[in-house]
Amino acid sequence: MANGTQAAGAAGLGAQERFGGRFYPHELINSGGMADIWLVSDERGKHFALRKLKPKFRFNLRARRRFVRGCQVLSQLNESEFIVGYVEHGKLDGTLYLLMDYIEASNLKLLLARQDPVLTENVAQILIDMAVGLNEVHESGFMHLDFKPENILVTGNGNVRLIDFDLAQPMLEKPKKMSDNPGTPGYMSPEQLQGKPIDARVDIFAYGVAAYELLTNRKPFPGETPADILGAQLEPAGPIAPREHNTDIPAALEKLILKCLERDPDRRYPFVSVLVRELQSVLYV
Repeated sequence: MANGTQAAGAAGLGAQERFGGRFYPHELINSGGMADIWLVSDERGKHFALRKLKPKFRFNLRARRRFVRGCQVLSQLNESEFIVGYVEHGKLDGTLYLLMDYIEASNLKLLLARQDPVLTENVAQILIDMAVGLNEVHESGFMHLDFKPENILVTGNGNVRLIDFDLAQPMLEKPKKMSDNPGTPGYMSPEQLQGKPIDARVDIFAYGVAAYELLTNRKPFPGETPADILGAQLEPAGPIAPREHNTDIPAALEKLILKCLERDPDRRYPFVSVLVRELQSVLYV
């Protein structure tokens, strides 16, 4: 689970000291807003990805709750080759941590930024596997609510793993208004940005944004602020068709992505499983 950041010895784990007396740190492989992820090994030499809450959030109850929720959700997901593997979570040296399988991979956001050949070589399988992983999250009883390229790992062979379940919530039988309206604005649906009741179809919208971005290297609804993004989403003409950016996109795939991006959730796919079946049909996989 690597994404290009290497800074061994930083942010509270020295090069020689062991975290909690159990894990040897090797390098910092990602630093997010709330947590750092380290490549570590145990006394047997087995490698793991260890996510630890940053020291500045040690007494931040909201951050701690989110971190623990992400750990608990991951621990409850069905075992899947498309979701990062859970090992354990808890507290060591007073610091919250999550231990996961280590995967030699970069996140999709970084791969897009450098136009990595792995994307063009494996684009059909990546599109399908992203959807299969999301479907398995739903079938495990949770909405992801932060599905975006940054939370999608892709290996050098084009294999996909979904990560980061801090914002995940249990699946809903009917749309419900969320108290804290979690998500990342660029991947949030219109109903989310407007604070309206939501259900799992917001993840389908987020999938559509990520797929559009993967195929065109552009966002369907550009904007600097949530208000700008919502304004673009509410434009009567809808987003620019993906094939206007990339003529190699099959017409049937363009139609599928635009269906995911429908402003009205009732016009999107009702379930990710339906999306997966259609993707497989469209891409002949």
